[in-house]
Amino acid sequence: MKKPISWFTLPFVLIVLLFSTTNSMAGNAKDLEVGITEHLDQYIPSGIMLTDHNGKLVDLKQIITKPTVLCFVYYRCPGICSPLMNGLAEVMTSSGLALGKEYQAITISFDSRESTDLAAKKRNTYLKKIKGQDGAGWTFLTGDSVNIAKATQALGFGFKFVNNEFMHEGSLIMISPEGKITRYLKGISYQPFEFKLAVYEAAKGKSSPTMIKVLQFCYSYDRKSERYSLDITRLTATITLIFALSLLTYLLLRGRRKNSNSVNQ
Repeated sequence: MKKPISWFTLPFVLIVLLFSTTNSMAGNAKDLEVGITEHLDQYIPSGIMLTDHNGKLVDLKQIITKPTVLCFVYYRCPGICSPLMNGLAEVMTSSGLALGKEYQAITISFDSRESTDLAAKKRNTYLKKIKGQDGAGWTFLTGDSVNIAKATQALGFGFKFVNNEFMHEGSLIMISPEGKITRYLKGISYQPFEFKLAVYEAAKGKSSPTMIKVLQFCYSYDRKSERYSLDITRLTATITLIFALSLLTYLLLRGRRKNSNSVNQ
């Protein structure tokens, strides 16, 4: 007859399962090459040449002269790009900061097929949403595949072209006036206080790691319903990890109590 697994052995089994699940999830993310790799404290290199909404060729690093909030989108995106841009426009309006004076904004299309004319049209659309703000402080850029690759790699933005669309995450990237990456704000909606703090940190060149990633990780955009829904596979994996950790803690505490009672008897 096999000896049952003791309370002392079982937690180690759970740990193995926990790391197996985690590694599997990480492997899938790596295979997709999609996501955000935080390049905190790194500097944007010179020589990333992009075209602004006026058709002028500019060096990305040289046009960053203030605390900067940067985001990657593609202008024809049917998914999270529009909600992200709406979220950015909303927090710009409600943060109490003066665009163009206290900070600047840069939006870059990572689709090399998109034109300057399209960038200009998108810019006009979103400038209407930031009432009372100086629209001159928001630049929309496009570029060729070589320079887009340089920009996305420098800022840790991973995407993949699948079924004639791009898979990517939503995030704002905060940059100091010297071109130093200081913070990532994940998701598509942003709190005014957090946004304001991130701008102040960028002004000082102070970096802060992202602490909350769960909601961005769990939710995905359903194009058919045009709504955000729970990603069941990811959510189930997350719940499994939490349950395993909770069970591990319970078993450890229960085992210690039994040992304590045995000694007392």
